Amino acid sequence: MTKLWDGPIIDAHHHFWDPSINDHPWLAPEANIPFRYGDYSAIKRRYLPDDYFADVGPHDVVQTVYIETEWNPNDPIGETRFIEGLAARYGVPNAIVAQAWLDHPDAIAVLREQASFKCVRSVRHKPGGPTAPAQVGHVRSLMSDERWRRSFAALQGLGLHFDLQTPWWNLHEAERLARDFPGTTLILNHAGLPSDRSAEGLAGWRLAMARLAEWPNVQVKISGLGLAGRAWRAKDNAWVVREVIAMFGTNRVMFASNFPVDSLCGSFDDIYSGFKSIVADLPRADQERLFYSNAQRIYRCEPRAIDRTGAQALRREA
Repeated sequence: MTKLWDGPIIDAHHHFWDPSINDHPWLAPEANIPFRYGDYSAIKRRYLPDDYFADVGPHDVVQTVYIETEWNPNDPIGETRFIEGLAARYGVPNAIVAQAWLDHPDAIAVLREQASFKCVRSVRHKPGGPTAPAQVGHVRSLMSDERWRRSFAALQGLGLHFDLQTPWWNLHEAERLARDFPGTTLILNHAGLPSDRSAEGLAGWRLAMARLAEWPNVQVKISGLGLAGRAWRAKDNAWVVREVIAMFGTNRVMFASNFPVDSLCGSFDDIYSGFKSIVADLPRADQERLFYSNAQRIYRCEPRAIDRTGAQALRREA
């Protein structure tokens, strides 16, 4: 018997921003970076808690995890202060993945300061590297850089996880991180970015993910599955979702919205109703882990009363 999940949700990956008052170079009106969903001008706008909960609609989101938003890397602490302020005032987010560029000379000092904030649980620094499988072997990502790895080595002592966003063809480097730093939780963002849905692309993705799954300190977020120029549909993503769960198990996987970024390819309801339909045949305890308790355990989310209208006051004051 199948039943759609109707219990509480922790959205394990989303963003807030206000480009009108904060420095996000990629969200500037004139910015136009290469983006996997194509034109992203629709999200170059304020996105605060009231916007988020308007998108959430009837889904029972009770806690959230904020992910750094490529705020100006010269001011990583400024972003954390801004988001901690939102959390104190509006009840979300309940955990923060902060910015820390691990190859910067001040990386250790930044990590120490980020770890001092109440809600910070993890950090993220996209390591770049090969942009296509054909470049592997000729170009390496920062995951193989010694300065970057020395900073990564400091995470365990500071009680921080690492959120990794990199395409699947770079996961052999992530395997080395998982092997060399077994005491650090590595959280793979967006299911390894399986954007190439050709038979060859999916075979390469699955092999890389299966190898990474062998390391018990790796967790995975299922999010960011949109395809450029196509509306988000469960039938397009069901195989990917089920394969991730089969490889990593229901104890190491979390669902997440990646909003507002994934609003470029679907509504919050499209995505979460899709997730619910894809796993409706799983036991309820497994669904509970995927939608709620894995994120609670991994990110140690701080329970707070949520003010879903408080950001409207912020808009009036701005």
